[in-house]
Amino acid sequence: MTRQTTIVTATPERAMLGNIRSALQRLHKTLLDAERIQYERAFGRIQSEFQLLVLATEDPQFAWLKPLSTLIVRIDEDYLNKEELVAADLAAIGAEIRALLAPNAMGTLFQRLYHTSLQETPDIVMAHGAVIRALPPVKSEDKETE
Repeated sequence: MTRQTTIVTATPERAMLGNIRSALQRLHKTLLDAERIQYERAFGRIQSEFQLLVLATEDPQFAWLKPLSTLIVRIDEDYLNKEELVAADLAAIGAEIRALLAPNAMGTLFQRLYHTSLQETPDIVMAHGAVIRALPPVKSEDKETE
């Protein structure tokens, strides 16, 4: 079977997408590290990266991180190899990220636990800020509808 390769042109939009993706990955790792610490306090040391991977994908304590993991994978699948990446694509990604990363003590499970994590861990605050700074600015007409 022959694999077809798409040639992707470097553009400012693609560079911004790369920055967004990197910032999201750092945030995800920071959240995962914080959750690992909580897990190890309760259940003892995680013995290997493989064990952490299994926990991150199967243990209920880590399940709240799935929306962020899923979003990163979707960015990879939907946009990373897209031939033409345009400003509207970045605006859509930005809106989705802003909605997910809206800490809310009364929101979705992710938003509630994210809110708590931001209150407890300065590294998460820093990683959150990096993601927000990487996003395209919100246009004024978009702000009016929020």
